Amino acid sequence: MADDWAAVAHAINERMAELGLRQRQLIERSRVSKAVVSELMRNVALRRRSARTLEALSSALDWHPDHLAAVLANAEPPALNDPVHRPDDVPARLTAIERQLRDITARLNDLHSTGDEQFAEIRKSLDALTESGSEDGDGKSRR
Repeated sequence: MADDWAAVAHAINERMAELGLRQRQLIERSRVSKAVVSELMRNVALRRRSARTLEALSSALDWHPDHLAAVLANAEPPALNDPVHRPDDVPARLTAIERQLRDITARLNDLHSTGDEQFAEIRKSLDALTESGSEDGDGKSRR
């Protein structure tokens, strides 16, 4: 799928309005040149931009660093607290994997606890049924 620079321009302009930012403030916050910011905001001079340019603008707009790259690729932008993924950044990838493993482990522990509680309830019910089944109508044990 082709890059959607119009969506990037729309996202930048909408977010600036949301935050009450002027172009000058975005330039200062992002440290991206005025020419590049202007081109992106107006969706002109379509050319490949560095990933760092989109990261800087995303961060300056209080978004996840990969937000505008996702918009460009017509993908769902990551949440602000999602880890930053770099294909060549092994430590960041390991951190993301560890976080997912912690989440999975917590869910499994919750399921285990719930299963233990349910098992205990079933055991009580079976014990109660066994007790009541071992008595005859007079309440005397058949043993």
